[in-house]
Amino acid sequence: MVSRVRVWLNRTYAENVFFMDQLRRNPSDRAVEIHATHGDADSPVLAAADTAELEPEGLSPAAYVEFALAQCERRRIDVFVPRLHQSAIVAHRAEFEAVGTALLAPPPEGVAVFEDKVIAYEAVQAIGVPVPPWWRVRSADELVAAVEELEAGGHKACFKPASGAGGVGFRVITRAPFSMMHLNGFPSPYVPMDLVLTALKESDEPVDWIVMPRLEQPEVSVDCLTGPDNRLRLAVGRTKNGRRRGFTLHEQWLEPARRIAEGFGLHYLSNIQFRMFGDTPVLMDVNTRPAGGLHQLSLCGVNAPWAAVQLALGEDPGEMVPPFLGQDYTVVSGPRPLRAISLPQQRIEEAEALLPAVPTPAPVDSVEVAAQVLPL
Repeated sequence: MVSRVRVWLNRTYAENVFFMDQLRRNPSDRAVEIHATHGDADSPVLAAADTAELEPEGLSPAAYVEFALAQCERRRIDVFVPRLHQSAIVAHRAEFEAVGTALLAPPPEGVAVFEDKVIAYEAVQAIGVPVPPWWRVRSADELVAAVEELEAGGHKACFKPASGAGGVGFRVITRAPFSMMHLNGFPSPYVPMDLVLTALKESDEPVDWIVMPRLEQPEVSVDCLTGPDNRLRLAVGRTKNGRRRGFTLHEQWLEPARRIAEGFGLHYLSNIQFRMFGDTPVLMDVNTRPAGGLHQLSLCGVNAPWAAVQLALGEDPGEMVPPFLGQDYTVVSGPRPLRAISLPQQRIEEAEALLPAVPTPAPVDSVEVAAQVLPL
């Protein structure tokens, strides 16, 4: 009888409830048991897991590695999918292997290249992948110089942290003065140049930004599955143009993604994002982890999470070609249940101290749910 597979996802995105669903619905019908840990007791991934725990707060990367090794040994984890502290964890791959756990993550060298966007752009440019113009900015004067050069070329300037994930810290520079236009409607990423300069000059906090032109749609996010032999098994582009989503196998997107995934040893699951700079597709970002929208490849008849677990277990799924490309689609939100987890007493007391004194309402029967929003 084939044994079950025990998979652990540490502090990860809410969308990965669908990653977990796909592991359970694997084509071999092999039993999969999922362990999840998170710092937020209300994360939907905890409810979706078979077993779950809250993670200790305030651990250094080194201390977190010790926590992770103890989890793997105690829970008999076969495959660990690390997101939090990925770079520290992959540096200890041999120690995880010693307790019987395979890491579903690239080697340290591959992770390190893409932790810093400037280093990443320099590295991929060296192997012939087009990138947009960029400036590293650490001061108000450097910001002014970069923005003025971009605007002289007819571009809108934007910035984001040189090291960071997702859209955290992304802003678009505007020369329009702050007005009611910025207060009406929903918040936008546009921020007046004079306010940014004032904040920089008045802050003692250092910044490390990458400044570049705002790139145009379509955005194409290529999900890649690469083996430990540096050979690509799967690459499918997910397209985004406004609300419309779709899929592509066009080589103008897949060829540079393949070059990056294989050239830098981005083993297992990675996500490589492109946008347009004029008429040229250029690299926007590289994620050395599964994308939150990876599950959308199921619309093409592909179960990428399970194929990655197979690779981690030494079971090569071979080259994977989607049997079809799903039709264009959009995304909507839906509810996910929460897990009943007992918080440590200290955290309960800290939370209660922040609450205003209000009358205790009469008890009612209810079911608590959390809205699960798919990536936009």
